Amino acid sequence: VVSRRQLATIGVTRYDIAREVRRGRWRLLGRQTVAIHRGPLVAQAWWRRALWEVGCHARIDGSTALSAAGMEGYDDGIHLGVPHGSTPVRVSGVVVHELRSWSESDTVGRSGLRSTRTALATLHAAMWAGTERQAALVIVMAVQQRLTTGAALMGTIADFKRLRRRALITGVVHDAADGVQSLGELDVARECRRRGLPEPSRQAVRRGYRGRAYLDVFYDDFGLVVEIEGAHHDQPLNAVDDSLRQNELSIEEATVLRIPVLGWRTDVDTFMNQVERALRARGWTRP
Repeated sequence: VVSRRQLATIGVTRYDIAREVRRGRWRLLGRQTVAIHRGPLVAQAWWRRALWEVGCHARIDGSTALSAAGMEGYDDGIHLGVPHGSTPVRVSGVVVHELRSWSESDTVGRSGLRSTRTALATLHAAMWAGTERQAALVIVMAVQQRLTTGAALMGTIADFKRLRRRALITGVVHDAADGVQSLGELDVARECRRRGLPEPSRQAVRRGYRGRAYLDVFYDDFGLVVEIEGAHHDQPLNAVDDSLRQNELSIEEATVLRIPVLGWRTDVDTFMNQVERALRARGWTRP
């Protein structure tokens, strides 16, 4: 795909374009964009078309900028950012966000495309996501795929005066970077008190297959263990250790419920309902 301006620089006039379109060799993708073939278009072609059609100040942003930076497995359409107060052209299939905190210093070049720097694009993607679950997911994916870091995200959060989903985004950034080790078990205890569930033992010590093992949350009287799993649990060797420890606990007739911190941020009620059901199944009754 090329723009009319690019074609003009090599001597192709609007009459030449009209002739090629009429003969079925080329096709128009808007007022400014021409596809000089009739085949399917790759994602990068649609991004270029979006930038040319919306206007010269636009840059790809949010999940689109993350995809341009190499993110895999996440797609929620084409997102562009423009300065607040500008008059962007509205284009079908493109979501345009007018940004009050616009700074040209946040623009980087990727393969000839104007793009938002990765840390800022990650936060924008979380703000613009359709659900809180999607917001948490895109942050974790950006960190796990090494497109940005928890430190870079925290530094960028500090620049926001108003940040939609600030509590969720800040918490997930901490979790993705493993910044708060004791977050999970403290939150579980607080949630148990709020729901009227029995108070668990926190950081209980048991003899494991490699010596002492620390359990995040343990209900001694009911043989129930609740494990809070941060981002580091996704690493292969840690997953092996987790499985071995869970097997040992199961042999000792303890039931293990596993709650990823990401799940705690996005679906706490469902996980705590499971904890309550497990306690009831083991003899607990509400006073």
